[in-house]
Amino acid sequence: MTFELVIRGATVHTGDAAPARPADVGVAGGLIVAVEPSLDGPAADVVDGTGLLLCPGFVDLHAHTALASFHDPCLVPKIGQGFTTEVINPDGLAPAPVDPARVEERRSYLQPLEGPGPDTWTWSTVEEYLDALDATRPATSLVPSIGHGAVRDLVLGGDRVAPTPEQLRELCRHVRLGLEAGSRMLSFGLVYLPAAYAATDELVAVAREAAAVGAPLVPHVRNEGAGVLDAVAEMIGVAREVGAPLHLSHLKALADESLVEPLLGLLEEASRDLDLTYDQYPYGAGSTLLAGVLPAWAQEGGASATLARCADRAARERIRDDIAAGVPGWENLLGTLGPERIEIADAAAPNDHVVGRTLASLADELGVHHVDAVLDLLAGSALDVTMVLHYASEEAVRTVAAHPLQLVGSDGIFGARPHPRLYATAPRFLGRFALRDGLLPVEEAIARLTSRAADRIGLSDRGRVAAGKRADLVLLDPLAFVDTATYESPAQAPPGVEGVWVAGRRVWREGAPTGERPGGVVR
Repeated sequence: MTFELVIRGATVHTGDAAPARPADVGVAGGLIVAVEPSLDGPAADVVDGTGLLLCPGFVDLHAHTALASFHDPCLVPKIGQGFTTEVINPDGLAPAPVDPARVEERRSYLQPLEGPGPDTWTWSTVEEYLDALDATRPATSLVPSIGHGAVRDLVLGGDRVAPTPEQLRELCRHVRLGLEAGSRMLSFGLVYLPAAYAATDELVAVAREAAAVGAPLVPHVRNEGAGVLDAVAEMIGVAREVGAPLHLSHLKALADESLVEPLLGLLEEASRDLDLTYDQYPYGAGSTLLAGVLPAWAQEGGASATLARCADRAARERIRDDIAAGVPGWENLLGTLGPERIEIADAAAPNDHVVGRTLASLADELGVHHVDAVLDLLAGSALDVTMVLHYASEEAVRTVAAHPLQLVGSDGIFGARPHPRLYATAPRFLGRFALRDGLLPVEEAIARLTSRAADRIGLSDRGRVAAGKRADLVLLDPLAFVDTATYESPAQAPPGVEGVWVAGRRVWREGAPTGERPGGVVR
């Protein structure tokens, strides 16, 4: 047999949690065609894998890459750590479907998390958006979700309203259209607007569309703080009622670590009769919109209405009071964590100089209340500000990471000073937690990053080193592969990534991208 690529003598982890074994792996036509103790035959490219681990390409189950490839189609932070497939449009947020009259509202809201995308959005439907995204020729495979929040914004706008029966049917129709266009999951972001206004019966109605085609429900639940148990129970109830698989996004107990064990117990109990998993980024800090610290009423009506309230004296006083006292049922991030534990990850001009500062230090320097510092930042940067929130101990993170229901999602947000998870989720989970610290077996960690993740999203063509599978591969030095990105210096690809291949084409070689872009949208 003639091969396009042979990787010789690596320690091969097949992705199935089986013990690793030394083998040669042959690739032709973008597929793995042979995995044998020794392969004969000519090859256009031979790579010496002696002393290295060869794994299937990693799958990022929670990626904010919906618009990134319009500006960086090589997606360097992702391929540099071994991710070859990414699930996009999480948290119910997506560039499509979108009402042409509300494109600028949608762009303004998404920009801190997803970037602006192209100068002109040429799409309104999911299918048109996916065509435009595919045309960027990304290096990784991008697997779309249909976002409930995007659909709600299209049908109902940004206001706090309940759908009429006709509007509810229209919500369901657009979810169905998104699934028919190629989306493999239905994502919810029940802390983001306007999805936060949805009642449980609305979630059940749209979830039936996902259940009809076996697509998982993937929610950012309503509350990850003191109300996390009730919030997770709500989505367990929705999934049970409609018969859909449930995959919870970025599981955490943001307000109280004593809730971690009850939360995991709730999931274990539910998993006895429900197809249930969750993903986690392996850090004790998160990152999201700075506007997320505002009460829901202050964000009602979209970006322009939020900016108007940032400038209104009475609204500002009410926001300060609500953050100080809390509002029943509201996940009060700033009130829970305090300004010392929240720092600016990225901010559009003219506030780019505050990146890396905590809200407490910034407020002290300006001589203002920390809530006023937030409102001034949001107003000055047109809401284009993200934050890092420090909320959990390393012990709590590792408890969640070790659980057998856990899978991995980076939740990485591109930006000037991103959370280190953008560059280092895989090396932290596999390199530090498994290879170095033995928190879980190496083959188990690799299975969660590969075969189990691929199976979760219905991609039977990848996730395993086996003949006939897509040649998405990662070649690692196990002694060097570890996270080096930090909160202070996050834009650091991990050492030890000798090679990454997508569909048999090398996208990463010894610390740098090759410029190859063989990925695309998976539909």
